[in-house]
Amino acid sequence: MLPVQEIGKNFVHISEANRQDWVMIQTMQKPSKIRSALVMMDLIYHSAVRDIRKTHRNAMVGLIMSIVQTLVFIAAFYLMFSIIGARGASLRGDFLLYLMSGIFLFLTHTKALSAVIKSEGPASPMMQHAPLNTVITISAAAISSLYIQILTLVVVLFLYHVIFTPIVINDPLGAIGMVLLSWFSGLAIGMMLLAVKPWAPDFVMLVSTIYSRANMVASGKMFVANSLPASLLPFFDWNPLFHTIDQARGFVFLNYHPHNSSVIYPVLVSVALIMIGMMGEFYTRRNVSASWSATR
Repeated sequence: MLPVQEIGKNFVHISEANRQDWVMIQTMQKPSKIRSALVMMDLIYHSAVRDIRKTHRNAMVGLIMSIVQTLVFIAAFYLMFSIIGARGASLRGDFLLYLMSGIFLFLTHTKALSAVIKSEGPASPMMQHAPLNTVITISAAAISSLYIQILTLVVVLFLYHVIFTPIVINDPLGAIGMVLLSWFSGLAIGMMLLAVKPWAPDFVMLVSTIYSRANMVASGKMFVANSLPASLLPFFDWNPLFHTIDQARGFVFLNYHPHNSSVIYPVLVSVALIMIGMMGEFYTRRNVSASWSATR
């Protein structure tokens, strides 16, 4: 028989070998950063498709509903401006294009905010599925909202261009940049409210509703910002959407040059809000409990 000391040395040697093999297996199985990024992008894609199909099983019907909603907005504002005789107060150019430049950005901003607020939170049953996290669900909700709005914008403008009259956009890249900035500002405000939602869901939904209704006027889509008196400007220039709509009209129309708005302001405000929202969401994710909504 081997002495006890020899048995102990062999056992330690075998244990050390097993530990090294286990570390090697774990190292081999650990995905690279590129692979992790690809997996996350794939999850965001499938989550976005799921969000798009939430409203209706048929994606085409969902797109048609979004187009109809946009057309109803345009028709309602066109009728209102025609009745009150305010069409002459708009800037020089296509009046319907003037209306659409405000309505498209308003809907893009509002839909992004609503989609982020309604995304799956840290206490959602969906979070029990291992790779899923709130970053993926928030990104998917925001991207699906942007996809629907961009597709709606392209379809409506194409139909207007083909059926009624050819449209001319002075700077298409600048105009689409303002659409994206409107979406990004809606995402940032939605992130702020989403971080508070698990703590006070009723309050968040009330604030979201009030903000969306107030933007019907505060966004400035119903008037030209350059014609706004200096005494009324403080009631509107706090709103990032007011700036993006006014700047978008500067890119769309050749004869309009915005003086009461800027591109930098909504960018800085959106970045600040999204950073605060991400910190709040991180804190909420670490402290949230599924039992909070048990009595609701």
